[in-house]
Amino acid sequence: MFSLTVRDHMMIAHSFMGEIFGPAQKLHGATYVVDVSFERDQLDADNLVVDIGLASALLKEVLGEFNMQNLDQVGAFEGRNTTTEFMAGVVFERIADAIRAGRLGESGKGIVSLKVTLSESHIAWASYHGAI
Repeated sequence: MFSLTVRDHMMIAHSFMGEIFGPAQKLHGATYVVDVSFERDQLDADNLVVDIGLASALLKEVLGEFNMQNLDQVGAFEGRNTTTEFMAGVVFERIADAIRAGRLGESGKGIVSLKVTLSESHIAWASYHGAI
């Protein structure tokens, strides 16, 4: 399996519901470093996993929906805890939908799986990994 990873970041604010979250029940911020690994069984005719420019632009676009936002005020997340794990899944779905729509060009058609990792610090991160 071959993979190519691109990286960007987003800054968000949010709060959590539930005693398990302790002080994080209050509004707080996070800066996530976001890595997306695109995977395919064989390289394309140009020996690429995917066009790195298209992959980077797509990641920036997806993160732009959330960057500098209070996730508590995003209608689609109403009543949800926007944990790091949850947001890794959200980013995964948005990128997977774009791949299925052909937004990563010809080489994107060979992508079989993705892994999205959100790092909230140098000691804690969460990922979502799945097939396309």
